[in-house]
Amino acid sequence: MTPPLGLYVHIPFCRQRCHFCAFYLELHREAAADEFMRALGIELRRYADEPSVGGRLLGSVYIGGGTPTVLTAGQLTGVLEKVRGSFPLHPDCEITVEAHPGTVTDAYLSVLRGAGVTRLSFGAESMHDAELVRIGRPGGGTETIAAVAAARRAGFTNINLDLMYGLPGQTIETWKRSLSACCELFPTHLSCYALTVEPGTRLAHDIRRERLPPLDESVQIQMDDAAGRMLAGAGYLRYEISNYAKPRFECRHNLLYWTQGEYLGIGPSAQSFIGGVRFGNIADLTAYEAALAQGRLPIEGRTELSPREQLRDAVIFGLRLERGILTSQLNGHALNYGYLPVIQALRRQKLLEDQADRTRLSPEGRLHADTVAEKLF
Repeated sequence: MTPPLGLYVHIPFCRQRCHFCAFYLELHREAAADEFMRALGIELRRYADEPSVGGRLLGSVYIGGGTPTVLTAGQLTGVLEKVRGSFPLHPDCEITVEAHPGTVTDAYLSVLRGAGVTRLSFGAESMHDAELVRIGRPGGGTETIAAVAAARRAGFTNINLDLMYGLPGQTIETWKRSLSACCELFPTHLSCYALTVEPGTRLAHDIRRERLPPLDESVQIQMDDAAGRMLAGAGYLRYEISNYAKPRFECRHNLLYWTQGEYLGIGPSAQSFIGGVRFGNIADLTAYEAALAQGRLPIEGRTELSPREQLRDAVIFGLRLERGILTSQLNGHALNYGYLPVIQALRRQKLLEDQADRTRLSPEGRLHADTVAEKLF
């Protein structure tokens, strides 16, 4: 039986660009949003007729961005109507919408809940307003508190909060206070991401000009350790390097990315993995809409992975999971690429550890996950 497919819908609009952001986005304008909605409907109908995905059952729908909630509630529910008109949904389909806490109201969230959205993901980033100012993030901690309360009044029981650590001026103590404040809101899921400085961003410019201090990797490592201990004490299980959940509240859609599940991405810059092929849409709203108007899918890049390459990716992505991967998978990857000495060295360095028939990153290995991945690629 063919397993359910995941669907990612990229909403490319934001009210402004945060200083750390290097993702493709457009500043929100009503006319542009209306045109985008029409193009999105065309893309969905095209895929409904594609033999590789047409008729596939959707196990998860993830509406991300950008900031999806800069759209009206009617536009977002319209997205879901277009999805339902193109694909069958599993009765227990996980439907997530990303939201900036300052863009939602009780009425807005009630409309989303009534349309079948099952999960909200709020981009809190920090509960300290001064830290948000330094990264150009609008809003404050009180907005996150108010948004979570509104979500519960609307009937949502599955709520994620995104946090970032290693922010300019952030200390281990302020990071712990952000974690504590979020735990007091009783979300079912928390994502804790280490800040990275992407070339070309305002953050990179400010650090280069010494307007902000450079990142301190050793402090980020301490912050990651603090998060692991505090969240475990609060009943959250780390199931992936950056993700923690109450039992049975792991994000099913994101698990597809780490377990070689198949997913279709629509919207500009969205990425897909279907039938061993990775492909992505052009990261330009005008070009995206023009391609669809001309009867073409807006695909920019396409890579067909060999069985060996698929095993490589299964190993690299799977090691991000707390449960790790089957040791037999790792051994097969080692034989394919002659990596046995590399894997032996990673074990000697205590970056990999074996438990029964599985291999995973050690606590030390989690802190150097990117280095381990580079060695195995």
